[in-house]
Amino acid sequence: MSGKKYREAKQKVDGGSYRLDEAVGLMQQVKFAAFDETAEISLRLGVDPKHADQMVRGTVVLPHGLGKKVRVCVITAGEKIKEAEEAGAEFVGGADLVDKVKEGWLDFDALVTSPDMMKSVGGLGRVLGPRGLMPNPKTGTVTFEVGKAVREIMAGKVEFRVDKNGIIHAPFGKTSFDDEKLVANASSLIDAVVRAKPAASKGVYLRGVIISSTMGPGIRLDVSQVGD
Repeated sequence: MSGKKYREAKQKVDGGSYRLDEAVGLMQQVKFAAFDETAEISLRLGVDPKHADQMVRGTVVLPHGLGKKVRVCVITAGEKIKEAEEAGAEFVGGADLVDKVKEGWLDFDALVTSPDMMKSVGGLGRVLGPRGLMPNPKTGTVTFEVGKAVREIMAGKVEFRVDKNGIIHAPFGKTSFDDEKLVANASSLIDAVVRAKPAASKGVYLRGVIISSTMGPGIRLDVSQVGD
């Protein structure tokens, strides 16, 4: 059933390239799932991630969030525990949470820690790394400003990182959002990726951009319209 619906949706995408607002409108027209799908974006970059000086990663707070509740876990100590709780973190603790995660507990969407706890948290790399949950100073998840970090994540902060094929995959909202909000979110994410262009990247940086809903077909953006 869903295969037939996908084929019907794909037929409505003529294989051309579109301005961002046109692409978002088309994505909304061809969506067919019975649930509130995630709007997703893929950006193909002119970088070779095997070279450290061409790695692209960063974060952006989407202006209209992601449309879902984000469960934030904070591992910290002292007065920072209260700061994290007041900011709205769902789970807050110290060595007790480190032990819990070590045993396989991963009932959260993002992990923030303070630098003084990294000695303990660093040992969780084998558990957290494969799931993309390992805190990192570059993405603002290792910080003494734990309250600020929690608020940003809950407001719709998205972390992006280029994969081994030179592609960034990221969510930018839900299909229940109106087109204007989705366009604003996608624009913010694209702008953040463009700003993160490494100096070592030569030639065309933004080589291709595709958006889609979770179940829907990919819709190609006209990269000349989104800028390099």
